[in-house]
Amino acid sequence: MNILLALFVIVSISVPALSENEIKLDEGVLVLNRDNFKSAITDNEFILVEFYAPWCGHCKALAPEYVKAVTLLEENKSDIKLAKVDATEETELAEEHQIRGYPTLKFFIKGTAIDYNGGRKAEEIVSWLIKKTGPPAKELNTVEEAQDLIDNNNVVIIGFFKDPSSETAKAFLSVATTVDDHLFGITNSDALFEKYQAKDDSIILFKHYDGGKSVFEGEPTHQAIRKFVAVESLPLVVDFNTNTAQKIFGGDVKNHLLLFLSRSDEHFAKISDAASSVARPFRETVLFVTLNVDEEDHQRILEFFGLKKEDAPAARIIKLEEDMVKYKPESDDLTAENIQQFVQNFLDGKLKPILLQQELPEDWNSQPVKVLVASNFDEVALDPSKDVLVEFYAPWCGHCKQLVPIYDKVGEHFKDNEDVVIAKMDATANELEHTKVTGFPTIKLYPKGDLRKAVTYNGPRTFEGIVKFIETGGVDGADPDVATEAETEDDDKPRKDEL
Repeated sequence: MNILLALFVIVSISVPALSENEIKLDEGVLVLNRDNFKSAITDNEFILVEFYAPWCGHCKALAPEYVKAVTLLEENKSDIKLAKVDATEETELAEEHQIRGYPTLKFFIKGTAIDYNGGRKAEEIVSWLIKKTGPPAKELNTVEEAQDLIDNNNVVIIGFFKDPSSETAKAFLSVATTVDDHLFGITNSDALFEKYQAKDDSIILFKHYDGGKSVFEGEPTHQAIRKFVAVESLPLVVDFNTNTAQKIFGGDVKNHLLLFLSRSDEHFAKISDAASSVARPFRETVLFVTLNVDEEDHQRILEFFGLKKEDAPAARIIKLEEDMVKYKPESDDLTAENIQQFVQNFLDGKLKPILLQQELPEDWNSQPVKVLVASNFDEVALDPSKDVLVEFYAPWCGHCKQLVPIYDKVGEHFKDNEDVVIAKMDATANELEHTKVTGFPTIKLYPKGDLRKAVTYNGPRTFEGIVKFIETGGVDGADPDVATEAETEDDDKPRKDEL
């Protein structure tokens, strides 16, 4: 199962190129429309534009950070502007710029747009913009400059190089060029070396948590330095939210310990602290993440793991490979010792993956469309004497809901045919070792006589198309496959950044 993946913009109060009569300001953010949009992106060298919808929850969460970013840019005496467009009102602008979701941010450089792919916190927005409009690392000559940079940003990476042309310095600057999430500084000042107790050719990551700083100690290559920044810039235990999702699931560490906790319960701080106390030795191999089960947006994630809100506190480990394999601890008592043992057992290969499984309904066989769960799937779908069509669906999937009357009609059509079985399975609640589903709905035909081969239907989701697919033994409208799944552009696919 995959789980679905989106992002932001900037502007200051003084607008030398535009008068307030032409463009209104909302807390320092330029308000653009069809009449003033073109002049705004051409009269300003750098302008970040947010296309938003007033009803969008993510847009509402971004709004105060966006305004704060304006202030930070002003403090930096930056000419970068920050603007917004109500895409539900300015539909022509939204269509022109191919806006397909909210918020979508685009950065215009002398009128030419590039996609914004930074974070949603004010500091992250400013950092991204500064990196796109200036040198990869800010030259720091005084302690005051360095301390100001450190104090005003959650994460800053500073390279200390007596010789800025050294191999380590070159690798450091190459990382600074490619990492947009954080600000980088570089110095050869003796005063800064002394202030921060830095050695020559050293790299220090300063942060406002987990001890305040981390010193790079690996081989000074681009890859090693980049991984150091990615790992050490995150807290030992990361809280999952819209601001951290991309960093969590887009990072280099693909093994995640997920702690499902209720922030309103006293166990939240206790278990978070326990996890923090044992996380450091694992931080390059397993990312520790807390997830607040009280958040409505997180309910889909709970379903993916077969959990309910009342199951908290709970822990799972997920391995972010194609199959997204999941593991559970032996004990639900999430002490520091048990958490440490759970993670170590996972790394040592001592744990078996968990597969979700529903109870088999008593009436599973009573309708033309049979109901499958993990326990009866092989018996029914792999019956060598029948052609068995299975729809793998998700209860929340819009395309699956649209397919219901068509699929029921197919079931009715074949109900008296003893050689054909029409079935369906909730793939969010049942998992199979031999079949992995990455999009919904996925329709597979298991032909009679060949237990290993499944044929995935890629034709039109119509009664006629599906019936022809079955009657031709999966030849018409199909993709033969053994272990691959169909993916079409309009499939409902859960994405990793929603986990």
